[in-house]
Amino acid sequence: MRGKMEEVLEEDSDEDNFLKSSKVQKNFNFLKENGILDHIEFLNWEIRNYKSLLARGLDIFNRTSIDEIMDSAVYQISDQFLPSFIAFIWKPIQTREDITMKAYKNYRPVDINLSVDNISPFETFFKQYPKPIQFGLLAYQMDNDMAVKPYLDINTEIAVPIIGPFGLYGIILVGRKILNEGYNRDELFFLQQLMCFVSQAIKNHLHYEHSLHDVKTGLYNHGFFLARLDEEIVRIKRNNYHSSIMVIDVDRFKKFNDTYGHLAGDKVLENIAQVIMQGIRRDDIASRFGGEEFTILLPNTDDITAWNVAERLRTNVADMNTLWKINLPQVTISVGIYTFDKNIDSDASDIIRRADEAVYFSKDSGRNCCTMWNPGIIDPQPG
Repeated sequence: MRGKMEEVLEEDSDEDNFLKSSKVQKNFNFLKENGILDHIEFLNWEIRNYKSLLARGLDIFNRTSIDEIMDSAVYQISDQFLPSFIAFIWKPIQTREDITMKAYKNYRPVDINLSVDNISPFETFFKQYPKPIQFGLLAYQMDNDMAVKPYLDINTEIAVPIIGPFGLYGIILVGRKILNEGYNRDELFFLQQLMCFVSQAIKNHLHYEHSLHDVKTGLYNHGFFLARLDEEIVRIKRNNYHSSIMVIDVDRFKKFNDTYGHLAGDKVLENIAQVIMQGIRRDDIASRFGGEEFTILLPNTDDITAWNVAERLRTNVADMNTLWKINLPQVTISVGIYTFDKNIDSDASDIIRRADEAVYFSKDSGRNCCTMWNPGIIDPQPG
């Protein structure tokens, strides 16, 4: 610590001027004997640590995705001291228990042997104590051996909660140090403060993502879909390509809800959303239109390709099994497709209306089918 203090004094020009002033030189022995100079050195050392912490926190807050936040956090922590691992566990959709996990060792993403499928056992504790905590103390206070054992088995040293308005969003786990037995008080303080920045940055990003997504299905909400569709209309008018949209409606869904209940219906909608996400590209925009309807924007996609995607989604939903308290019947969807190019003279609402008209034609044709909208005629085959 003494060496770090001296470095601060040597690099701080204002402090150099202070020490070289005639009054300080005249009373140097008195200031030294009474510990005043040592205290000044200590304060400067603390100031430098806080500046370093703020700089690291700013770097984390400037990141634009959770992956970038985690990468920056791993670099900042490992630059200070080398933990055996750092793991991030969070719920991408706050209304579900499903978790996503990402772990690092030596700056690199790795798989860790942590067999957990939810973080709900920790929610009550962290709502009461929303701060970083040594995991051994957490385990003692929770008194839930089954919940904490997987984390103890991988030698978790620190747990940092990510708490928001909807409860426990996730947990950041930090393993023991590789080079030393444990974290000293200064290192623990630095780690806890830095991880507060990380936790807040992840929470802010999750809040932003939640503002764009439908809570029930995890798909984008209709407002975001409309914004992206407006952008796509502008984009294709500058370029020579086709884009397509789909409107999807779940067949006889009101009767399904009346028969099996709304909770079963919600589960079906969640499963359909998963089928949709698994059947489209990363750059495609899937949203919940409202109720049992979904919309999908397929940028740079012609009518034949859009038809093939729609048929694949339709058959996958028809083959879908929904796990529930009882055996639920299969559900089907009706799909309407509309393809547009740079010559389009319609706005987003007209584009959606045409795809929606194609959905009604699918329903009038017996449901569980796809319809392509064409100018002046609705044709159940692409053309």
